[in-house]
Amino acid sequence: MFFTYPEDFKERELSPRVTTKLVWGDKLMLSYVTIQPNNPIPPLHSHPNEQMGMVLEGEVGLTIGSETRKLEKGDAFLVPPNVPHGLAYPSGKPAIVLDIFSPPREEFKK
Repeated sequence: MFFTYPEDFKERELSPRVTTKLVWGDKLMLSYVTIQPNNPIPPLHSHPNEQMGMVLEGEVGLTIGSETRKLEKGDAFLVPPNVPHGLAYPSGKPAIVLDIFSPPREEFKK
């Protein structure tokens, strides 16, 4: 598989009002996350995968470790393996975030 189209991505709900569309290879996973306005904030989480992302549309509050920042379109972030992270506060605007995981998150493939 060298080309994949959004309609072929696997869709998954991450939490209320937060969904993702997923595609992956052997060593990378792309997660196209849609965050609806005023979403409830899920608890921080961690995983052994390295995660990097970029805000494609809108804005999000993101906590990584002990630091929280507002990220807007074009801003990028890096979450090292096993560091607690997650959405920090709801926004009144929808957002789209592209996440990249290495290696792919096996639990997302199910």
